[in-house]
Amino acid sequence: MISTMRRHATTLALFAALTTGLTAMVNTLTKPTIAHQAQLQQKALLDQVIPPDIYDNNILQECYLVTDVALGTTSARHLYIARKGDTPVAAAIESSAPDGYSGAIHLLIGADFHGKVLGVRVTEHHETPGLGDKIDLRISDWITRFTGRTVQGADDRQWAVKKDGGEYDQFTGATITPRAVVNASKRTALFMQTLPARLATLPNCGAE
Repeated sequence: MISTMRRHATTLALFAALTTGLTAMVNTLTKPTIAHQAQLQQKALLDQVIPPDIYDNNILQECYLVTDVALGTTSARHLYIARKGDTPVAAAIESSAPDGYSGAIHLLIGADFHGKVLGVRVTEHHETPGLGDKIDLRISDWITRFTGRTVQGADDRQWAVKKDGGEYDQFTGATITPRAVVNASKRTALFMQTLPARLATLPNCGAE
C-alpha cells in the first residue's frame, strides 16, 4: 500500500513538474508575439486620434508620463508625442471624464499644441446601453464630432452640449454622459497647449 502511494505521489510530482515546465516554455515563446500584437493595437488606436501622415517618428517610442488634474485624475497618464523631423507637432494623451453618469469615462485624445483636436476615442466606459453608450464609436459616430475643432480658450462656450448653449448634441434621455466627454475633451485640449514647455522635464514611460 505504502509503495503504491509513493509511486502515485512520484507520478503526480513528475506530471506537475512537466506541466509547469511546458506552461513556462509556452509563456516564454508567446510573450514576444503578445507584446507585438499589443503594440499594433495601440498604434492603430493612436492613428485614430492623430493622422499618421502628419508625423514621421515612432510614436510608440515617444511615450512619457504626465500628471495633472486637468486630465481628470491624479494618476500618471501616458502621453505620446508625434514629431515631424525633430519638431513636436501633436500629441495623444490618456484622459478621463470623472463625472460620467455611471463612473469615469476613459479617453484617448489627440491634439496639436494650439487647441486643435485631431481625434477623440473612448477607451473604457460603463455608461447605460442604449443611452450613454453612444459615446462609443462602435455604437455611434458622435465621438467623431470633435475632430478638427479648435478650443478658443477656457471661456469658449461652443465647447458644451446644446442644452448648455454649445455646439455638441446631447443624447435623448442622456445629457450627463456627452456633457462629461465634451468638458473632458476641452480641458485636455487646453492642457495640451502647455506641453511644449514641459516636454524636456517629463519622465519616460519606462519609469513606471
